[in-house]
Amino acid sequence: MMAATRSVRSGGVRWGVHAVTVLVALLALYGCGNERASFKNTDLTGASYARDFKLTDAAGAPRTLADFRGKVVTMFFGYTHCPDVCPTTLAEMSEIKRALGADGAKLQVIFVTVDPERDTPEILGNYARAFDASFIALTGSTEQIAAVAKEFKVFYEKVPGKDPHNYSMNHTAGSYVFDLQGRLRLFLRHGQGTDTIVSDLHQLIDGR
Repeated sequence: MMAATRSVRSGGVRWGVHAVTVLVALLALYGCGNERASFKNTDLTGASYARDFKLTDAAGAPRTLADFRGKVVTMFFGYTHCPDVCPTTLAEMSEIKRALGADGAKLQVIFVTVDPERDTPEILGNYARAFDASFIALTGSTEQIAAVAKEFKVFYEKVPGKDPHNYSMNHTAGSYVFDLQGRLRLFLRHGQGTDTIVSDLHQLIDGR
């Protein structure tokens, strides 16, 4: 009788240890006491697209999303001849970086051209750095740009002008945001102002 009692108690201990182990694992996964993010922009957490890219920077170095782990990344598709959306977006991101204060060092802005025909690496590099020295511009072949745009569900098309070199590009105007672990989290709509973006980026930089 005593042996049976000991067996039951032993089993109870085993189940108790198992339950504690599961609880610890869940707390580690979701965070203990960490406030969940409450975003003002479009929450894309868990989306199955915009997972990665393979492009080159202005210096010709290959780049992927993994290169920027440990930083919050905003990624915008455009072109250097753009008369309105592209320069205003990059100027806004420069303002946002300043508004983040010390956290601005943990923000990486990436500009991807949808016009590799005219946007040479040198032009791209100078264009991005004109807004902030830390901004990075990426390019690739026509096929590479098309593949990345498809992965990111980005629309773009050439609009013919008066001559073959004088054309414009229609393109998606918003930006994607990735967290410190390189996970897609947000879509930023163009023209909404800086306050909501600063608030959301602070949360991601805090690890939410």
